[in-house]
Amino acid sequence: MRYVVVGASAAGINGARTLREYNKDAEIILVSKDENVYSRCILHHYLDGRRTVEDLDFTPREFFDKYNIKWIKGKEVIGINPEGHSITLDDGEEIKYEKILLATGAYSFIPPIENLREANNVVGLRDLDDALKIKDIAQKVKNVVVLGGGLVGIDAIAGIIDYDINLSLIEMGDRILPLQLDKHAANRYEKLLEDRGVNLKFGVKAEKLIIDENKNPVAIKLNTGEEVPCELVIACTGVRSNIKFLEGTSVACDKFGVIINEKGETDAKDVYAAGDISGRNPIWPTAVKEGIIAASNMSGKVAFMNDFFGSKNTMNFLGLPTMSLGIINKPDDSYEEVIDKNGDDYKKIIYKDGCIYGAIIQGDLSYAGVLTQLIKENINVSKVKKPLFDIDYSDFFNIKENLEFVY
Repeated sequence: MRYVVVGASAAGINGARTLREYNKDAEIILVSKDENVYSRCILHHYLDGRRTVEDLDFTPREFFDKYNIKWIKGKEVIGINPEGHSITLDDGEEIKYEKILLATGAYSFIPPIENLREANNVVGLRDLDDALKIKDIAQKVKNVVVLGGGLVGIDAIAGIIDYDINLSLIEMGDRILPLQLDKHAANRYEKLLEDRGVNLKFGVKAEKLIIDENKNPVAIKLNTGEEVPCELVIACTGVRSNIKFLEGTSVACDKFGVIINEKGETDAKDVYAAGDISGRNPIWPTAVKEGIIAASNMSGKVAFMNDFFGSKNTMNFLGLPTMSLGIINKPDDSYEEVIDKNGDDYKKIIYKDGCIYGAIIQGDLSYAGVLTQLIKENINVSKVKKPLFDIDYSDFFNIKENLEFVY
C-alpha cells in the first residue's frame, strides 16, 4: 500500500503518523511546499526572538526516520488526477498513490485595496517565509502597519512590538479580537498595546496604499482621509484554502474549500482531506483531529469527526492570559450573563435554561478546565446550588450507600 500525504503542518504530520501506527509495512510519502516543519501558531515567537526556526518544529526528534516516512520537501503539488491516482509536482514529477490525504492548508488573503497587491513589502503572517520576510524588513524600516485586529494581527504586533519602529494597527471593527473577546476583555489588551506605543485605529477602512516610483509603500490612506505612514504592511485580513491544484478535477469544492464528510472523505475515491484546506474550522487542535481521523479511515479504522469543540481560544499577549469559550456575547435577551471582576481578573459566563453556552476568563485561568467541560458537554448546572464561578467537578458526583462514586 502506498499512502501519500500532502502538507507538513498539523493535519498532515498527524495524519502521516497515524497512517504509520496503523500500517507498519506501508509506503508513506509526505510532500510539502515547506522545507521545514513548524507550528504556524507560534511564528510570532520567531519574530520576537524567543525561538529559532528549529524551535518551531513540533515533531519529535528524527520524526521522519522514526516513522519511516519519505519526505519530499520544497515541492508544490500543482495537479491531481483522482481517476489515475496520481499527483504532479512543480518540477514535473508524477507520484502515484493508492490513497491520499490532502492537507495543504491555506494562504493569506491580501484584500483588493488599491496598490496593495502590486506593492513590495506587503506580506501576510501565514508561513515561515512570511515570518522571515517580516523580520528582515521590520529591522530596516521605521513605520509598520498591521491590517486586521484578529488573532494573526495581534500575533504580528506581539512579535515586533519591541522593534525600533512606529507600529500601527488598522481595524474596521470597534475592538481587537472581535470574534474572541467582548469589549471589556479587548480593552485590557488595547490599553497594554497603547502603553507600548502601538497606534490603534478602530472603525476605519484602508482605501489605498500610497507607493513610490519603485512600488514601495509610503503610507496607507484611510476612508477618513488620514494617511498612516508605512514602509511595511502586514496583511492579517483572513485566509483562503489552498485548492487551486484541484481546479478542473472531480474533487468537489465550495466557496470555503474542499468538501469532506465526517470521515474526512472527499467525493473522489481514495482522496481524503483535513485541516484548513476545508476552510471550516481553522484552528490547530481541529486540524490535528481531522488529520488523525482521516488517516484512521484511510487505514480501515472507522472514526468520525463528531467530537469537536472548535470555539475555544487561548491567548497570552503581553503577559495577560485569556481564554474564550463558545459564544462571547448574548445572542438575545433569552440568555443571561454573570460577570465577576476582581482586580486584574475578569470572568464572564453566558447561560440559558441551566446550560452554559460561552465564557471569557482573563487573568487567573484556573477555572478554565471546569468551564470547558461544562460548555463542551452541555451540562445542566441548574441543580447546583452555588454561584456559577464556584462550581467544581465534585458537584457532579454522588456517593452511593456502599461509598462508591457515581457521576
